[in-house]
Amino acid sequence: MNSRQRRGIILLVISALCAVGAFAGVLSVIRDVNSKVGPEVAAYRLKSDVAPYKELTADRFEKVDMPERWLSKTAVTSLSQIRGKIAVTTLKKGSLLQTDMIVARPQLEDGQQEIAIMIDAETGVAGKITPGSKVNIYATFKAPDDKSKDQSKVIVQNAEVMDVGKLTPIDEQGGDNGRRRQGEAVPITFALDPADAQRVAYAESFATHVRLALVAPGTDAPVPPADRSYTLDEDK
Repeated sequence: MNSRQRRGIILLVISALCAVGAFAGVLSVIRDVNSKVGPEVAAYRLKSDVAPYKELTADRFEKVDMPERWLSKTAVTSLSQIRGKIAVTTLKKGSLLQTDMIVARPQLEDGQQEIAIMIDAETGVAGKITPGSKVNIYATFKAPDDKSKDQSKVIVQNAEVMDVGKLTPIDEQGGDNGRRRQGEAVPITFALDPADAQRVAYAESFATHVRLALVAPGTDAPVPPADRSYTLDEDK
C-alpha cells in the first residue's frame, strides 16, 4: 500500500468518525427535545364564548394536541368529562377547557319535579342565584278585605335551583289578583316535591310579589315557625 492509499484510508476513517459524531449529536438533540416536550395529549379549545350556567356540548369545542407537560392538571382531556356539566362562569373563545370551569348540572331526586316561574329582576337576588343554589321563596299577599292585613309568607324553604334563564322583558296582566307585571324577569327552575310545587304555582298566580332569599352555602336550618309569616302591625 503506497502513501496515497494510506492517506485515502485515513480520510475515510476520519469521515466515518465525523459522521458517527454528527449522528450522535442529532440523537442527543432529539432526546433533549423529547425530554423537554414529552408525549402529546388531546386538549379542547372553545370555538365561541359560552354563557354561565349553560350546558356544555361537544360541538362547542375543537380538539388540539399539546405536550402533556404543558397542560395543567385540571385540563379537560376527554369530552366524556363534560357530559352533564355546565359552565360556572363565562367561557371565552380560544380558552382551553379546565375542570374547575365546570360543575355537574343539578339532578332531580326521587319524588321531585321541576317547576319554573318568572322572578322579577328587582325582587330576585340579581346575579347571585345559580344552578345548585338554595333559596327560600317568599310571597306577599294583599288582604282580601278591610278586616284583614297584607301578609308576607315563606312558602318554600331551601328550594334547589335547577336552572337560571335569560333576563326577559315582561308586560302582562296577572291572574285573579289583577296585577300587571312590567319590567324584566328571569325564568328560574326549581326542584321541588309536589306540595312545594303547588305552593309555588299558587303564589305565582295569586301573590302580589314572589321573592327569593339566597341561603348561605352549607346552611339548611329551617326558618323558625314564628318567622314564616309577617304582617306590618307586628313591628308596632
